[in-house]
Amino acid sequence: MPASDNPPFPAALRLFSVVVIIVLIVGAGLFFAPALVKPRWPWSVTPFSARFLGGFYTAEMAVMAALLFWNRWSPGRLVLVMAFIFTVIVSAVSLINLGYFNFERKATWLWFLVYLASAAVSGLFLWRARARPSAKGVTLNPAWRGYMLAETAILGLYGVGLLLFSQMASSSWPWPVDPFHAQVYSAIFLAGAGGTYLVWKSAPREELLVLGLAQFLVGLLAILGLVITDAEVHKIDWAAIKTLCWLAFFGWIGISGVFKLYAASRYFGSQSAA
Repeated sequence: MPASDNPPFPAALRLFSVVVIIVLIVGAGLFFAPALVKPRWPWSVTPFSARFLGGFYTAEMAVMAALLFWNRWSPGRLVLVMAFIFTVIVSAVSLINLGYFNFERKATWLWFLVYLASAAVSGLFLWRARARPSAKGVTLNPAWRGYMLAETAILGLYGVGLLLFSQMASSSWPWPVDPFHAQVYSAIFLAGAGGTYLVWKSAPREELLVLGLAQFLVGLLAILGLVITDAEVHKIDWAAIKTLCWLAFFGWIGISGVFKLYAASRYFGSQSAA
């Protein structure tokens, strides 16, 4: 893309990306090294919640790495919008649930500093760039546009359900989820809905690729984390309807990501051939 259509980000935002990635490495440790990270986490997490959150932070780390790699308005617009939605919701949920946090740990203070700063930086940049149109993208066919809109609605409604009706919405999860964790999880789905909506409106190839990568990793690592954790604690009823529905839901998210990656690769190929 020409620079006028897809300009680079300022150096300060690239530095911000590096700092966020470093912090996310710690969060990813909940998936890969929970015994090491859980005792240092700002609040107590169950084995299943630890791996689920760790899987999401791993996906988020990959998305931030994409922003660092491309360092341009596309896919930066998508990454910053999703990051802003996620950090604002998690910050608000954390502030109204202070009783869950152990303020004797330095990690707790770092948690609030990182989330509030991330929300402020991404929000400020998006506000300053609010008049900038999206980079030129591929025109999605009617079937894709219809699917993207349906996906936005499903993710958004489920996210709102977890946020406002936490106990009811989280009752379908394979493990017990308290209202605080349900509200934290809601930010994942609402951020996904925001990203999908942006791509529905305009689909630059980098944004389609990054959104697909994020969804693929979220779906894959959620299911993989459940399998690995249950192999250790043996508490999941794999024949239960709610477990099967949960697996189908995250399987759908992961497969949806694969199709977006495929669509992005086809677009890359057609551009190269041209």
